[in-house]
Amino acid sequence: MDSVVQTLIQVNSRAWELRDKRTDGLFLTDCPLTTVWISLAYLFVVKILGPTFMANRAPFELRGALLAYNAFQILFNGYIFYHICRLSWFNGYSLICQPVDYSTNEDALQLITTGYCFYLSKLIDFFDTFFFVLRKKNNQITFLHLFHHSVMPLSVWICFRFIVGGHCCFIVTLNSLVHVIMYFYYLMAAMGPRFQKYLWWKKYLTAFQMMQFVVVGLHSFQLLFIECDFPTAFSWWSAVQALLFFNLFKNFHTKTYKTNVASNFSSDSTCISDSVPKKLS
Repeated sequence: MDSVVQTLIQVNSRAWELRDKRTDGLFLTDCPLTTVWISLAYLFVVKILGPTFMANRAPFELRGALLAYNAFQILFNGYIFYHICRLSWFNGYSLICQPVDYSTNEDALQLITTGYCFYLSKLIDFFDTFFFVLRKKNNQITFLHLFHHSVMPLSVWICFRFIVGGHCCFIVTLNSLVHVIMYFYYLMAAMGPRFQKYLWWKKYLTAFQMMQFVVVGLHSFQLLFIECDFPTAFSWWSAVQALLFFNLFKNFHTKTYKTNVASNFSSDSTCISDSVPKKLS
């Protein structure tokens, strides 16, 4: 037993030595357990602490907070999208094979900053659920919602600490764009009933979210068939994750829109639409 433990410690130590040391010292990124504990604390708050706190309280409206939060998310994800495009696709990056630039030149270091912002965005996304709890919108706190929110921070942490930039830029680009569009929808939904007539495109947003997983999976899987100086383990991890989320969102889409058709698309006009999952990878 001791030898097994010792072997695991040695394997972990060797793996940790492969990290991108340029990312050392950044807040909330030094240890994977930090991210794991944050995700566990998130689940504790939204499943136990939050519902207990709200048990005998009326739901909060939070319209102002929702407007400010969604506007911030649009700007923050827009910032990430702009800089990832500027530093990669507008800078000669390849869609087929793009190794990580581990140098200390200015563009490579700015990619680290952008990747760090992307990691932080996955922690900020926790507020989606906090608002649901405070507004007693428990029907929106689904398995898909909780699974996605709790898994993504660690997934992004792994990419950030070991392979920031390179082939991973495609995921960051597409995901930040999806979030800009998604939070624009939520911003309009939070503005109240008079804006409901402009939200006819909600099912297309869900379809766009699903398409994201297909494209990301294909982009990652191609590395298994070409010579590229980029970890093939990333291809398997990314492709499996994309397939998993696609199936979860597909099931959500089918269930939601069948239900909505049956109920003539009835919804709560004062809250974020129930017909779009909060939220995507």
